[in-house]
Amino acid sequence: MADIVDQKTRSKMMSGIRGKNTKPEIVIRKALFSKGFRYKLHDKKLPGKPDIVLPKYNSVIQINGCFWHGHNCYLFKLPASNTEFWEAKIGRNCQIDKKTIAELKQMGWRVLTIWECAIRGRNKIGLDKVIDLTSDWIRKEGRSVHNIRGKK
Repeated sequence: MADIVDQKTRSKMMSGIRGKNTKPEIVIRKALFSKGFRYKLHDKKLPGKPDIVLPKYNSVIQINGCFWHGHNCYLFKLPASNTEFWEAKIGRNCQIDKKTIAELKQMGWRVLTIWECAIRGRNKIGLDKVIDLTSDWIRKEGRSVHNIRGKK
């Protein structure tokens, strides 16, 4: 299937997609701050420069877009055009995610991934529920790796 826009327009559209300070990230940061959590952002000293770093709790939070990280939910659909490129691109992103989580765990960090589908779309569980689950996870010892996602 051919792209519906020309290459220049597609390039401009793709360059506007942010890697950090995305809308979901900002919404979650504000909600956590209002609950009293204080954090660092995109700490360059840590593998993968996690979106939110909570040193007091030895925890990091990644907020992942379902498309860009190949999440198994209805928000992810492999594009029909240039499929080989997208499979390779998203596959590399998934490999990097696994490596980053393993490195953070090895350093003693707890890792939470919040998926976009948890706060957006028809299967969302809602921001309030996401923040409650996140707050509970941060405060409790235990699970070194955890995911929050939308309803299945």
